[in-house]
Amino acid sequence: MEKISINNDRQSLNNVHIGENVRIFNFVNAYGCSIGDNSKIGAFVEIQKGASIGKNCKISSHTFICEGVHIEDNVFVGHGVMFTNDLFPRATNADGSAQTEADWKVIETTVKKGASIGSNASILCGISIGENALIGAGSVVTKDVPPNTVVAGVPARVIKSI
Repeated sequence: MEKISINNDRQSLNNVHIGENVRIFNFVNAYGCSIGDNSKIGAFVEIQKGASIGKNCKISSHTFICEGVHIEDNVFVGHGVMFTNDLFPRATNADGSAQTEADWKVIETTVKKGASIGSNASILCGISIGENALIGAGSVVTKDVPPNTVVAGVPARVIKSI
């Protein structure tokens, strides 16, 4: 698969702050975000404005990182992981008018250093995933994940400590 290698000192491409040695594969939609040094972004990933990805991260294909998601250093995100930033999303207001950015508030999510998120996990907003935590594939994470734990299931529950 063809990729774009970004090897220059701190670049800005399409309003994206890109660190050194970042690898971005085809069909990535990134705008208004930041990607740290040595990170790898797989194909068909979207990274929205206000999102941040730390150094040495691997974001696998078909993942959606929305506004308000902050991923620290050394994090692995599997294929097809979905983050959210609104607990009660609506297309319209009570009067039927289309919602705009002024009609809702972004709820932020943090993924701490060294965490790993399995493929097809869904991460609800407003939570923190602790350092070195492991999220099982297909899990739905609805509350904070303690550091150094493994969680899995729907909803995700602590399985064991690492």
